[in-house]
Amino acid sequence: MSSERYSSESVSPEPLAQPLHFHPSGRVSKNRFLKSPMAEALASWSPKVPSERGIPNDELVELYKRWGEGKNSWGVIITGNIDIEFDALDGLADMVITPECPPEGERFEAFKKISAAAKVDGSLIVAQVTHPGRQVQARLNPVAISASDVQLEPKMGMTFGKPHAATKDEIARIVEGFAHAAEYLHKAGFDGIELHAAHGYLISQFLSRTTNKRTDEYGPQTIESRLRLVSEIARAIKARVPADFIVSAKLNSVEFQDGGVTPADANELCERLEALGFDFVELSGGTYEALGMGYEKESTQKREGFFLEWAETVTKSLSADHKMKTYIVGGLRSLGAMVKALDSFDGIAIGRPAAAEPRLPIDLIEGRIQGALKPLGDVEADFGLGMGVALSQISQVAKGKEPVRHNDPVAIETFGRDMGEWYQNVVKDGPNMEYIRAIQYSGPLAPYGTVASK
Repeated sequence: MSSERYSSESVSPEPLAQPLHFHPSGRVSKNRFLKSPMAEALASWSPKVPSERGIPNDELVELYKRWGEGKNSWGVIITGNIDIEFDALDGLADMVITPECPPEGERFEAFKKISAAAKVDGSLIVAQVTHPGRQVQARLNPVAISASDVQLEPKMGMTFGKPHAATKDEIARIVEGFAHAAEYLHKAGFDGIELHAAHGYLISQFLSRTTNKRTDEYGPQTIESRLRLVSEIARAIKARVPADFIVSAKLNSVEFQDGGVTPADANELCERLEALGFDFVELSGGTYEALGMGYEKESTQKREGFFLEWAETVTKSLSADHKMKTYIVGGLRSLGAMVKALDSFDGIAIGRPAAAEPRLPIDLIEGRIQGALKPLGDVEADFGLGMGVALSQISQVAKGKEPVRHNDPVAIETFGRDMGEWYQNVVKDGPNMEYIRAIQYSGPLAPYGTVASK
């Protein structure tokens, strides 16, 4: 088995170990690492009874315990999507908080357990809250809310609901959904909320001219109108939570399509969010139509970050005295590239490597490794395979196991067979929505904590 890791020139990890102070909440991240949101597909699920969906379980508690444990564990841990409607989910078996969910009972107690587990060694736990808008799967809901009636074509084996332009009452419900979730999460012990305003989700659909064709006060005609929805959501959240609750957002620095969000648009949005009192933004890129999550140019591969050159145009155009912090996500794998990125950003957000190596920041800061494990070529090059492996790894950690090594040819050959069987079951399940969990790896896995990094 290959143990090859991403590598760079030898550098000190010390800059990554420095605390990061957030304004205006006053909260402090113990280091510069942020565990970026990833789907877990572990919460309760019922195809027929919507109110039974999205309740966290003990596996999610175990997962967030593992990301949080250790003096040098992730400074900020952001959850996978928490949806604000039972019938508008980013992914089946997401966690869910709707305005009908009171801060008491089984669901609330489960969220309290997650926050307590994640925070045991000083990490901050922040919930990514989202609404998919037109990206809702048609088998879940054939009718979608969006900024306008721009249909999303089938992608990645999924078809999507038919969108209509959200009415004023529906917009009011969306704003209330985000605000209620923030208040609920605060009461459950979470340190903050991250609005998912990237990757083509509902907030992003209002921000992007490719999906926002409105002519009313929520249309793209002016900066004020284009940013109206996210501004209303932000103000509603701020009115419901105390001043020390983190409010943040995941944003696209670029959308890689005509009419989509540009770095100039992202800069306008960052300036607005700073004025609204956001603590930080996580800068990403891409949509379902154009993911952008790959090393398509040699310069991108050399610098590692998928979105660095676009995100840097955002941070460099912010005012010199800006207080809102910035994280860069996408493709950073070696210690040298991470440290170099701190020249332009305040912190490093990491996704799939956090599934493969939950202890990654600990091992980097404490000098045991110089970079993340390098997946086999197929896992690195095939986005669908890479995401399937990461979701399976998350499931394995949640069950108390070490995640499958995605650089082990024998393990990935076994995983490939498991993935083929899983896909056949998904096709057979069709619209029933009963076969919805991660690919179950059939090979041997060690108990969590028994395999040292190397």
